[in-house]
Amino acid sequence: MRGLLEVTRLLRAPEELPELLAAIARAIGESLGYGTVAINLYRPEWDDFCVTTVYGNEEAREALVGQVRRSDDWDRLLAPEFFRRGAYVIPSGAVDWAAMGTAYIPRGERGRDPDAWDPEDALFAPMRHQDGHLLGIISLDEPASGRRPTDEELDVLVALADHAALAVQAAQEAAQAARHRRALEELLAVSSRLTGEAAADEILRRVCTAIRDALGFQNVCATLVDEETGRLVPHATAGWRLDDPAVVEPLYLHEVEPLLDRTFLREGCYLLPNEEARRRFPPGRALYASQLNGRGPWAWNRHWLLVPLRDGDGGLLGLIWVDDPDDRLLPSADRLQALRIFANDAAAALVSGRHLHELRFLADHDPLTRLLNRRAFVERLDGEVARAIRYGRSLGLVLADLDGFKQLNDRFGHATGDEALQVFAGVLARALRKSDCAFRIGGDEFAMLLAEASDDDAREVVQRTQRLLEEAGDERLAGVTASFGCASCPDDATDAEALFRLADAALYEAKRTGSGLHFVA
Repeated sequence: MRGLLEVTRLLRAPEELPELLAAIARAIGESLGYGTVAINLYRPEWDDFCVTTVYGNEEAREALVGQVRRSDDWDRLLAPEFFRRGAYVIPSGAVDWAAMGTAYIPRGERGRDPDAWDPEDALFAPMRHQDGHLLGIISLDEPASGRRPTDEELDVLVALADHAALAVQAAQEAAQAARHRRALEELLAVSSRLTGEAAADEILRRVCTAIRDALGFQNVCATLVDEETGRLVPHATAGWRLDDPAVVEPLYLHEVEPLLDRTFLREGCYLLPNEEARRRFPPGRALYASQLNGRGPWAWNRHWLLVPLRDGDGGLLGLIWVDDPDDRLLPSADRLQALRIFANDAAAALVSGRHLHELRFLADHDPLTRLLNRRAFVERLDGEVARAIRYGRSLGLVLADLDGFKQLNDRFGHATGDEALQVFAGVLARALRKSDCAFRIGGDEFAMLLAEASDDDAREVVQRTQRLLEEAGDERLAGVTASFGCASCPDDATDAEALFRLADAALYEAKRTGSGLHFVA
């Protein structure tokens, strides 16, 4: 229980990922009595697992930290025959560790008891993302008991690993959100200065530099269409030089148009696998090959990323060509959205206007549902709680989570899931009073701040939301319901973090009991 509580605490801890992993390894080792605990963290850019953290003796740390094992090697270790109650228990002799590369095998011999731990035994607990893919693998060795784990001990280990996975996922998502926010802020700062630039070359130079620095692409080139020849003329670069062979190679609009196929449209940008792009491009051309490539399903591997610059009527002004991502990963939806918005802003600056509204909007709003985002929620919650305490007012917090949303995604695809989120956001907007605010704070998680609201007011808003959801009659919401958790300030809590925690617990209880709505007891 102490270990579970400690790992649960880490879900709300502000630590950076390395400190978080160290705390997780220590909590698991101390609570379960294992002398060595190693965390193998998944690296999507390489499709492998790297030992980042080791709790235990110095010999184990020296042998394991930095060790890398490819995913297909782990597939052999996490085989069905070793699966036991959510963990993987590999008895001595079942795996040829020498053939698996570097491994840490403690000194000592196995005891005579048939259940005694053998130095060549292995115990692994997977940490999975909520969507099912592996975030990492916890490896445990040298049990203080000297015995192989019982079923009960494995159940506790798996519970700890599940909570650790939630903490790791939250830390990674928070870091990604912070990077995205900084990128938007940097792009916004550059965009605010674009309109004052009369020269197209200077506008595009600033655009290329900002894309490189804010979005993490090593090479960027901005071209404009020569209306007479149809050639895409380079006007600015970042990373590449304007006289670089990759840039000066003549490129014409009719050669690029086959690449601008809706099949490859992602958030307003065109992202093509290298083989598909070359198949559509004229043969025999000397083309640049990406240098920062990875491997695996999420890795950048000589992909082509093109962003059209269009005027107000949809005509093509030019293209921004982006290559060599710093992280060697395919760009996320957020990254592509930021790239697209900035390209739109650059195009508007070229034709005498600017599109700052969308960038400013995205700093505080979710691009899919157009509701306020998690960043705005955190700031607004802190401010509203402080005002409620200062002026003796009441404040209601309602957290909502869609039930059956994963099944909807699995059955109909993410596009339908996105449409369902948009429909639900519209329901929330209609259900709220004018003084209230709605936020999207996660994948299918929403929040509502209700000013001057009693429990009865909160119940009325929730019931109105449920009624509107039922009356929507939208097939995209078929089989989807919502659960709600409510807490109020100052009755239940007098600080923002505690208020959120209580509402979150109430939401969990509503989902657990199937009641649909739960208030803090």
